[in-house]
Amino acid sequence: MNNQIKKIKYIVVTGGVISGIGKGIAAASIGSLLCDTFKVVPVKCDGYLNTDPGTMNPIEHGEVFVLDDGGEVDMDFGHYERFLNISAKANWNLTMGKVFKQILDRERRGDFLGKTVQFVPHVTQEIKDWIQGIANNEQPDVMLIEVGGTVGDLENQFYLEAIRQLGREVGRQNMLHVHLTYVPIPSGVGEQKTKPTQMSVRLLNEKGIEPDIIIGRCSEFLTPTVKAKIASYCNVNPDSVISGIDVDCIYEVPLVFAKEGIAKAISSRLDLKINEPSPEWRSWVKTLKDNRKNIDRSITIALCGKYTALEDSYASIIEALQHCQATIDCNINLRWIETTSIESNKGAPTRLMEGVHGIIVPGGFGTRGTEGKIEIINYARKHKIPFLGICYGMQLAVIEFARNVCGLTDANTNEVAEDGTKLEHPVVAILPSQQGVTDKGGTMRLGGHNVAITPGTKAYDLFDEQSTVRRRFRHRYEINPAYIAKLESAGLLFSGKTPDGSIMQMVELPDHPYFVASQFHPELTSSLHKPSPMFAGLIKAALKFKQA
Repeated sequence: MNNQIKKIKYIVVTGGVISGIGKGIAAASIGSLLCDTFKVVPVKCDGYLNTDPGTMNPIEHGEVFVLDDGGEVDMDFGHYERFLNISAKANWNLTMGKVFKQILDRERRGDFLGKTVQFVPHVTQEIKDWIQGIANNEQPDVMLIEVGGTVGDLENQFYLEAIRQLGREVGRQNMLHVHLTYVPIPSGVGEQKTKPTQMSVRLLNEKGIEPDIIIGRCSEFLTPTVKAKIASYCNVNPDSVISGIDVDCIYEVPLVFAKEGIAKAISSRLDLKINEPSPEWRSWVKTLKDNRKNIDRSITIALCGKYTALEDSYASIIEALQHCQATIDCNINLRWIETTSIESNKGAPTRLMEGVHGIIVPGGFGTRGTEGKIEIINYARKHKIPFLGICYGMQLAVIEFARNVCGLTDANTNEVAEDGTKLEHPVVAILPSQQGVTDKGGTMRLGGHNVAITPGTKAYDLFDEQSTVRRRFRHRYEINPAYIAKLESAGLLFSGKTPDGSIMQMVELPDHPYFVASQFHPELTSSLHKPSPMFAGLIKAALKFKQA
């Protein structure tokens, strides 16, 4: 290890008791307090054996976040990018699948010179080398390392051991451990219970790691008595026990942490000068909270998907709407609609769309729920309800138009005919580059690509008359070029394309107040700093629709 890496400060965030209590948001919030002064690089360590989350069902794991470099990574990277105002990289997301694959590939090449390959030292060394490689390449001031899951998870033990070793190598003065744990208030008892935190920290101690800061996730601020008790049992300073309370919006978390004194706890441990949240950040959060009380300008947006059983499946869409709410004077109510239930429920769109001022049909894969989405799109087009289609949502919007305007009643996507069934009108077909691809993971058209915007269109107005924008994609199918002329002659306008015009990337209806769809995912590049123009356009159109 070179001297430069020894100068880097490491902040490691672990979690205990249960998963899903917000380690990613906690890590991102800590990073947001540092990033104005220091270069912060976030690293996420996931224990699953998948190479990446790209092949996982969103209902099981949550949203797959796509980076500009094409990496399919954990959804926490969405929080990192939005809170730190950065563009992350694929190799900042370690999975145990990646680590094991690297080890096995090296063993086959003979890199270990005949040694018996073992979890310790070889797997732990691989993890350390990976982290140090990022440090060498990026030269950050602070590396923010989040270990997914909980300290009790079997698959996380090698990460914890690697981090324990790394702490010894870089020097304890250069590494700070933050442990996020759950402080419940059992019903019928009415008091904050510290025992889960004590047990979680004890388990972390058994791994050779002592936390410097403990964040207690609770529905209320931790009382001074509870903080003192946690500090005593867990061997930390009472000022280093931080309340991680439930908040109305996640962008409030850095403000809560700052109020609780986390900046002082970090700076005293790592000798870093930590900033308070910026005035702009405070203003955005205040506006967002105030707008939620604005009954007069309250609108309802229907999110019509097939992964609604887990809201994290659409995490970035929810955040993009919050970004709009922080900059547009309105209160946005979200109505979740499971499109699989529409297909067997005659007249469902009419009932479900009552009181709706805007519709989003997000991305997805496969056949389940597609006909329900098409019914919703048909309703939005006919009744002039503001509509935003994303990825598969754009493809299905084109299919609906082909069926009901162009008269191609059997129009469909080849994605529903993967068994070899021949479609009469495949208006959505597989990309030429995807033909013959058999592996599912990491093989789609992924990452950032340029979109050429046609002047004089709604898209051109939305993007402030920019002729080219860069956005992130994740798709295997496209609008079939053989049908473009017929669709356009019937009134559909393809307003965004690849620079060479070969792939249709945006579509709109000129005679509709707001009917816009994109093959890319606009939610992935939205932030408090700069809300997505397409989402902002939808919200403004929804407000006009309500007034009309």
